[in-house]
Amino acid sequence: MSGWFTLFTNCRYVLDGELVDDHLVISDETGLILKREGYIGGEAVDLEDNIIAPGFLELHTNGVNGFHFTQFDDEKSYARKIDHVARHYVTQGVTGFWATIPTVKAEEFQKILPSLTPRSIPSSASLLGAHTEGPYLHPSKKGAHNSSLFHPCTTSPSSIYGSSLSSIKLVTLAPELPSSSSLIADLVSNSIRVSLGHTTATFEQGLTGLTSGASCLTHTLNAMPGFGSRDPGLAGLVTLPPNHTPPPPYFTLIPDGEHLHPRTVSLLHRSNPRRSILVTDSIELASLPDGTYPGHSQIPFQQTKRGTRATIAGTDTLIGGCISLQQGVRNLMEWSGCGVAEAVGTVTENVARFMGVDGEGGRGVLREGRRADLCVLSEEGAVLQTWVEGRKVWDAEEEVTAREEDGERREY
Repeated sequence: MSGWFTLFTNCRYVLDGELVDDHLVISDETGLILKREGYIGGEAVDLEDNIIAPGFLELHTNGVNGFHFTQFDDEKSYARKIDHVARHYVTQGVTGFWATIPTVKAEEFQKILPSLTPRSIPSSASLLGAHTEGPYLHPSKKGAHNSSLFHPCTTSPSSIYGSSLSSIKLVTLAPELPSSSSLIADLVSNSIRVSLGHTTATFEQGLTGLTSGASCLTHTLNAMPGFGSRDPGLAGLVTLPPNHTPPPPYFTLIPDGEHLHPRTVSLLHRSNPRRSILVTDSIELASLPDGTYPGHSQIPFQQTKRGTRATIAGTDTLIGGCISLQQGVRNLMEWSGCGVAEAVGTVTENVARFMGVDGEGGRGVLREGRRADLCVLSEEGAVLQTWVEGRKVWDAEEEVTAREEDGERREY
């Protein structure tokens, strides 16, 4: 870029779930968002009335584009595959992700987790750490997990995950398991967020989990009891009033039309939009053509992808999601009737607040002093551009032009 800062004009930007009709200034020198006044020169970018949003944050992804995060051979090749995934993510507006490792053997956790230490990846989405979904889960709500690898909460995290927990930023566990309260408190004391999932827990058991330090629900209503007229179950926690002690949890939703009915997504989101978080729960089949594919250390069976549905071959067992996060945003807009700013908040500001990455120098919110990780969206929520640390790293129009030119060259 020609200037040390970039001024976006003729645009609106997302802040606090609303659209702000104003310009935005970012630094390509520091990679941060600047105050909006007092700058002369630099490079002006006319966004033609499109919308600037924070870069999307993928909280729950098991893999994408042919790579599952459990597929570990050695550190060097694993790092290259992570980089490849990170480059794919910016084409979807994602500028940060937590890699989910589902229930695997302890030695596999210990082999993989050191390679998921947070790091920035040039011109790509940042790896923000690991989300371990297991092995403290309830066998009757195993979903696609291998329940023979589950552990009681009395098994120390270090004996499963390894002596260093620094790469782990989020753990999903079942709060009804004996000694879960002590485990939750231990994890939280190590600056690890705890989410409740793959569980048979009642409302009261979930409330105990929140009191112990848990602060989220994992893929709400999937692999947990339903919401009933006289027994709200774990999902009922999302209706706690804002001033309740403990406060209502954040809650993640898979908006693919396979895991939840669109009306269910709308109902849950509308119950508490500021705590609602969209996730893909994507697997390596996401972005691949329909077909049957081999399994891996979590799913040692063939897997079948048909459109937005991925199952263990020959069964109806869902094994994860196949949509992009931007498609989830558009689905939420259609299903709930919310505007683009509110929908975007479920993959940016809400995630950043929950994970504590929204402070000075952080991400997920378009405020002065935060990282200039952002995406440009159409009114309908389609990603048009992605910027990382103040520099444009992907442009939809430029990609289309490049493909057309490549096609023309191939014809000669």
